[in-house]
This record gives sequence, C-alpha cells and structure tokens, in this order.
Amino acid sequence: MNAELIASLRQQCGGPRDGALLRFSLGSALLAADDTGAAIEELRRAVAFDPTYSAAWKLLGKACLAGGDETAAVDAWRSGIAAAAQRGDKQAEKEMGVFLRRLEKPRS
Repeated sequence: MNAELIASLRQQCGGPRDGALLRFSLGSALLAADDTGAAIEELRRAVAFDPTYSAAWKLLGKACLAGGDETAAVDAWRSGIAAAAQRGDKQAEKEMGVFLRRLEKPRS
C-alpha cells in the first residue's frame, strides 16, 4: 500500500497540485517506508514551497535525526520554531522545543 501511495504522490509532482502539502505527504510516506534520504529531499522541497509550514519543518527534523544528522535536525527544528512562531502555531513550537532540548541534554 505504501509503495502505491508513494507512486501516486510522485506522479503528481511537477503538476498543478505540486506544492508544500504534496511534498510533505510524499516525504511522510517515504519516511514511513524507511527511505530517509528521499524523505529529507521531499521535506526540503515542502519548506521551499512554504517556509512557514511548521509541520514540514518538524518532520524534516525527525527525518534528519533518523538519518543520523543531528546538526541538520537541530537546524530544521530551529527554523520550524521560527516558522511556528510566525504562524502562531504554539503546539508545533512547543513540540520542536522539546525535541531540541532532548538533543541538547548531555548524554551519560
């Protein structure tokens, strides 16, 4: 099912429905399919379409972390917090703040 969803979403890329939501959906499906690299690419495209799309920033951070790039995850979440603040999306702002604090905690 996920492969079919990914194929369907990819067919829409570049068409009249292409945009932040489509790229976010594709990135989410790719991440669920453990294709982290492709998910990161699509989520970066999502935030390029709409730099204030806080959910895309949040998922981009998670994808970067899943791919082992903590620095990119931190950068994504910081950008996401700024985007969420701009939109008034307090919940996303709080969630990404929690993710950042968890990463910044000293590890024992």
